[in-house]
Amino acid sequence: MGAAAESQRSCRSRANPRPRGRRPSPRNFYRQALSEAEQVELGRAQAVEGLDDEIALLRVRLKRAVEERPEDLPLLVRGLDLLVKAVAARYRLSPKARRDLADNLAATLNSLGDQLLPPAG
Repeated sequence: MGAAAESQRSCRSRANPRPRGRRPSPRNFYRQALSEAEQVELGRAQAVEGLDDEIALLRVRLKRAVEERPEDLPLLVRGLDLLVKAVAARYRLSPKARRDLADNLAATLNSLGDQLLPPAG
């Protein structure tokens, strides 16, 4: 192996000390940039589903902004914008949620049909 190739490989290994062949999982992509306490919080945050907590927090913070800085219109508009976007995102369905909803509706309709028109037999 030539000196240039060895130098390039050495630089690459210093720039990326991660063991070869192992890619960080998408769930752990940011973990190495966090403190130990933040990593614990990250684990807890990954268990939360939906945006209800975030929407509630935005409402509390927006209320505080209205009470403490009612003259700061850019702050209030930004808070409202974030709240509207979070609520809108909450009501948009992911592809999996759409499939689940469609499956549940189909099962409900089938069950209703069976009750209204029981199978002959």
